[in-house]
Amino acid sequence: MADRLNGTRILILETREEAQFSKLLAEQGAEVVQCPMFTIQDAPDPAPVEAWIHRAIDKPFDDLVLMTGEGLRRIMKLARTRGLDQAFVAALAKSRKFTRGPKPGRALREIALEAQQTTEKPTTEGVIEMLGKLDLKGHRLGLQLYPDKDHSALTGALAAQGAEVDTVLPYVYDSKAADANIIAAIDEMAEGRIDSIALTNLGQVRRLIEAAKAHGSEAKLRAGFERTLIASVGPAVSGELAAHGLRTDVSPADEAFFMRPLISAMAAALAERQPRTAS
Repeated sequence: MADRLNGTRILILETREEAQFSKLLAEQGAEVVQCPMFTIQDAPDPAPVEAWIHRAIDKPFDDLVLMTGEGLRRIMKLARTRGLDQAFVAALAKSRKFTRGPKPGRALREIALEAQQTTEKPTTEGVIEMLGKLDLKGHRLGLQLYPDKDHSALTGALAAQGAEVDTVLPYVYDSKAADANIIAAIDEMAEGRIDSIALTNLGQVRRLIEAAKAHGSEAKLRAGFERTLIASVGPAVSGELAAHGLRTDVSPADEAFFMRPLISAMAAALAERQPRTAS
C-alpha cells in the first residue's frame, strides 16, 4: 500500500544500496534523510585483486565464499576493465558458491550465477557454521573478504577443516569523509526531527557510536535514540544495538531480513504512534 509513510522523516545509513532503499521509502511517501556511514573505494592497489582473478581463471576454485555483494561487484568491475570478465564468470560457474546472507546472492544473479547455499544468519559466525558442516579437506577455497573486520576466526576455521584458503580484499572504506554528515544526523535525531532510523547492518551501529565518541556527541546520540523509532533489519543488528545498551523497536517478522519487510514494519509501528508535531 503506497503512502504509508506520508509525513515521516526516515534516517538511513545505507551505503551500498542507498539509492534502492531511498527509492523504496520515497515510494511510501517518506522524506528520506541520507547519511552513508562511509564511502567505498576500490582497493588502492589492484594488483593483488587481479592476481586473484587470474588464479580463479587458471584453476577454478573448488569453493567460493562471498561475504558481500559489493565485493563481487568490485571484482567484476576490475575483471571487465582487464577483459577477463567472461573467463572469470565461466570459472566461477565451476565452483560451489556460498554467500553470507542474501546480498552476495543478488550480486551472483547479476552475472547469471546462483549460490548453492546461503547462511541462515548473515554473519561471519553463520558462515563458519554453514561451512563447518562440509568436507573441505584438500579444497581450494576462494574467500572474498571485506574491510575493517578481523577475519582470522573464519580463515582459521577453514584452514582447520583442511581447506587451502585464497583470500581477496577488493575494496576499502573511507570513514572520515562521512563524519560531518554523521554528526549532523545525530543532531537531527536529538532535536526530534527524525521519526525513525533504519539500520541495515551492524557496522552502522558501530560507526554511529565511534563517530559520536570521537566528536564528543555520544550523550546526544543516546538522547536521539530515545526520541526516535529504532528499526533493525534483523538479529545481527539488534544484537549489536543490545551490546551497546540500545533497544530495537521494530524488526521484520518471520526472518524476512530485507528492505521491503523492514519498511513495512516501520510503517506499521509509526502508524501506531501519535503524529509528531514539527518543531
